[in-house]
Amino acid sequence: MKSVMDNSKESKRDVILRTIKQRHQATVNELAEAADVSPVTVRYHLNALQADSLITSDSVRRKVGRPYYVYSLSEKGTELFPKRYARLSTRLLEELKRQFPSEVVTDLFHNVVKGIVAEQQDDFEDLAFEERLAFLIDLLAEEGFLARWEKQDGEYHLIEYSCPYISLGKEHTEICTFDTELIISVLGTNVEQHSCMLTGANCCEFSFVAPQMESEVSN
Repeated sequence: MKSVMDNSKESKRDVILRTIKQRHQATVNELAEAADVSPVTVRYHLNALQADSLITSDSVRRKVGRPYYVYSLSEKGTELFPKRYARLSTRLLEELKRQFPSEVVTDLFHNVVKGIVAEQQDDFEDLAFEERLAFLIDLLAEEGFLARWEKQDGEYHLIEYSCPYISLGKEHTEICTFDTELIISVLGTNVEQHSCMLTGANCCEFSFVAPQMESEVSN
């Protein structure tokens, strides 16, 4: 029987961010309709998003009545979504590959992940597994991936539905190891990838079990 966690679906916060991204600007009422929640609930999420510096607000004056606010993504918020730096990034990678052996380039990506994990280690190493998952989702968001997780029949699934490197990865597939290594490093378990946006899928999906479950299966 399928057991779905609260964050198995796109969160209200993600709906709000996605809606603002699609519309460039949005009002409270527009966001409430898109997220299917009350304006009061939307304002709660907007306050949190502003506290995280992910959105900005501007007052719009009317000819009659009180002014109202429209909300836009900040630079930090925009970075949650894929950006079009592909040309420069591709050239940089091509130059790295021209000057160095492929294993050196691969090690560079690996060392970037190691650096991120080392910076965050103290914040997640004592967390329970599902708390680590929640931490990982936030960490992936900081790196530009929008993701969610769910649990089904004792197995966990992580679904990424926005990748900041999708354009670059089509030319340089080794970059696709970045998020996989980050997932493995934070969760401390092996993962199996079932789909990838680079090959035309609409998401990248990974499955895995909690480390203690792995030991039980081996027994």
